[in-house]
Amino acid sequence: MKAIFLTAAFAMTASAAFAAKPAVYPAHGQSPSKQSQDDGACYAWAKQNTGIDPAVVAGTPPPPQGPTGARVGGAARGAAAGALIGDVNHNDPGHGAAVGATAGAVVGGVRSRRQHAAQAQNAQANQQAEMNTYWHAYGACMQGRGYTVQ
Repeated sequence: MKAIFLTAAFAMTASAAFAAKPAVYPAHGQSPSKQSQDDGACYAWAKQNTGIDPAVVAGTPPPPQGPTGARVGGAARGAAAGALIGDVNHNDPGHGAAVGATAGAVVGGVRSRRQHAAQAQNAQANQQAEMNTYWHAYGACMQGRGYTVQ
C-alpha cells in the first residue's frame, strides 16, 4: 500500500513539474510550425543555459522510504530506561524494560515517519525550484523570439 501511495505521489509531482510550463502565444503571427521550431530551440537553450533538464528533474524518484533503524534504536533506549524505572519503582526491571521497549519503538517509528516526510517535502521543494529556474529561462528565450509568455 505504501508503494502505491509513493508511486501516486511521484506521478503527481512529475506532472506538476510539467504543468508549470508557461503559456506561449505567437505575438507576431508566427505559424504553428515556426512556434514548434522555436519551442524546441528554447527548450534546448534553457537546458544548456541552466543545466536543468525537465525530463530528468521530473523523473527523479522521491527519497527512499526504507527502514532507518529508528524503531530499533527507540526500543533499545526505551528498554534501558524502562529497566531502570521498573527496578526502582517495582523491583521488576524485566517488565519495565518490555514496556519501555514498546514505547520506544512507537516513538522511534513516529520520528522516522516525520523524518521521511521532511525529506520528501525538501525533495519536492528542490524539484520545484529547479523547474521554476528552467521555465524562467525558457520563457525569456521565447519572449526574445517574439512570443508572449505567461
